[in-house]
Amino acid sequence: MDLNTVLDVRDARRREPWRPGDAWLGGGTYLFSEPQPHIRRLVDLSRTGWPPLSWQPDGSLDIAATCTIAELSRFGRTLPATAAPLFEQCCRAFLASFKIWNMATVGGNLCNGLPAGPMISLTAALDGTVLLQGQDGATRRLPVTAFIRGAGAKDLHEGELLRSVRLPARALDCRTAFRQASLYGLGRSGALVIGARDPADGSLAITVSAATTRPFRFWFALPPTAGGLHEAVDGAVGPDEWFDDIHGLPAWRRHMALRLAEEIRRELDPSEDPR
Repeated sequence: MDLNTVLDVRDARRREPWRPGDAWLGGGTYLFSEPQPHIRRLVDLSRTGWPPLSWQPDGSLDIAATCTIAELSRFGRTLPATAAPLFEQCCRAFLASFKIWNMATVGGNLCNGLPAGPMISLTAALDGTVLLQGQDGATRRLPVTAFIRGAGAKDLHEGELLRSVRLPARALDCRTAFRQASLYGLGRSGALVIGARDPADGSLAITVSAATTRPFRFWFALPPTAGGLHEAVDGAVGPDEWFDDIHGLPAWRRHMALRLAEEIRRELDPSEDPR
């Protein structure tokens, strides 16, 4: 879609002062999908040259905001880590064409803050943190679960940029389980639940997204009972935090989230009788 209110496009490397009507341009798959009457100037990130994925000295992984879904998918398929399958599973949750995969960015998916955003699901489940950079160069770091505040709402100040997402080394060593539900065979996620079992201390994290207005990550020092898991989810997610749109009613989303979370609990808890 043409954005007929945009008067100028600037290179982000030029560091010009931020002004009302500015917007960051990553892949543009959302920006150009519908009218944006409030935007007057695009600040293009495509030439920043940020490495899409980079390892840190402590073994953690940084994913640049400009990393595309296609780049992340290729990386995940060769990643020598226990949690590697989760990358491809979340990329596939986009249910998007190859054209979208090659343009859409991890940062864009996070900054849209949509409940069904699979990059939100991936990074929240692996205990990710976002690095945010202000116009004055100051930075701050937040957990993904704190960065996303609600459906389309995020903790992002005026002119602030999401620079990257960091996944800790211990999360990449986790055994994971993935469940997704939709009203249609190729529909948007109505519930997406991910489990991560830490081999070092036996702890279990279960992250509920898509069904809720924001991601909820539940951490247990030891795998909970079925009742304990149910109680934790219902105690944390308020009635108005189960998402409601044409892709699923809140009651159905809650039911599916609890069902999928229980499946994951059983899959990742070795004490459960497989019979």
